[in-house]
Amino acid sequence: MRIYLDYASTTPIDKKVWKAMKPYFQKDFYNPSAIYKEGVEVKKKVNEARATIARILNAQASDIIFTGNGTESINLAIRGTVEAFRKKNPEKIPHIITSVIEHSSTLEVCRSLEMEAKALVTYLLVDKDGKVKAEDVEKALRDETILVTIMFANNEIGTIEPIKEIARRVKLWKIDKKRNAEDYPFIHTDASQAGNYCLLDREKLGIDMMTLDGHKIYGPKGIALLYIKKYIPCVSIIGGGGQENGLRPGTENVSGIIGMAKALEITQDIKERESKRLIILRDYFITELLKIIPKAKINGSREDRLPNNINFCIPNVNAEFLVLLLDAKGIACASLSSCENLNSESISYVVGSLPDGEKCSRSSIRLSMGRGTGKGDLKDVLKVLPELIMKAKS
Repeated sequence: MRIYLDYASTTPIDKKVWKAMKPYFQKDFYNPSAIYKEGVEVKKKVNEARATIARILNAQASDIIFTGNGTESINLAIRGTVEAFRKKNPEKIPHIITSVIEHSSTLEVCRSLEMEAKALVTYLLVDKDGKVKAEDVEKALRDETILVTIMFANNEIGTIEPIKEIARRVKLWKIDKKRNAEDYPFIHTDASQAGNYCLLDREKLGIDMMTLDGHKIYGPKGIALLYIKKYIPCVSIIGGGGQENGLRPGTENVSGIIGMAKALEITQDIKERESKRLIILRDYFITELLKIIPKAKINGSREDRLPNNINFCIPNVNAEFLVLLLDAKGIACASLSSCENLNSESISYVVGSLPDGEKCSRSSIRLSMGRGTGKGDLKDVLKVLPELIMKAKS
């Protein structure tokens, strides 16, 4: 029996989610843009799903834009906002604030905009826990800043960022500059990893845009969303029809939308008890790990950390080789983000961005737990780890 410890990469579809989705593959397969009876009925179900998600986020249903994945959602938030600004202000170069440990989808679109000379970007450093300091965001704000995009929780080291405080500082800066809520800069957060465990109330967080991804919350792949306040200037980054308020052309992924709404609903119902359960497992593993391998170092914050995240460094160990050795023992985990695993070299830029983290960038392992993880799974990992570490020494 294999042990799966890569829930940060993707999650299985919840049985209740799959049940909710099934009718829309064959029985109710109709195009929601159609004006005949069956299409209208399917459109109604899409709208109900949108309303369900909006209630959870404390938002308006019209502010929920469905996309194909989290990467597209992030691109729409960043590039769509930049392109809308430049359309009205072609002579001006807008400014974006982000951090050095963002997901590659954020960093890549920011770098592309820099290369195209469409935006200037400030990449903020993080502290030893992988946290962006709210005061650093405030200091980086300029008159030409249009967007602050900081992830809610890091996908590799699990650190939960102070989004609420960052949003408060930006709001106070805008007040000082005599700007309204509808004025720049706006705040976007990638909450893909936070969806299962963190507060998603956009009003309490103080954010203007939020990304959520279906397959991170026990929903289907191929569906995500961007919450975006209707007053934010944003243009579509894909040519086509007028679906999703004109921001995301293409026939709606009906089964995916229904599935994501159900997944988010279930996640919110069990969030508190599942978080408590996973925190106990997480802290148990970390305590035992440091007993048997005293030289191990925990990456990320110990306090402000996702309940399911365990990321640790073993000095002088080849992390990629260790992952393969664990795989041979029936344990699936990761050395870095699954998106980064597509690269030829196994180096974590997230861990490497931590103060003194460069020496751990090749030697860090991420175990991410989920609903199927039990204490016995972690005991099995701890049992084989010392032997495998000796084999993976570089």
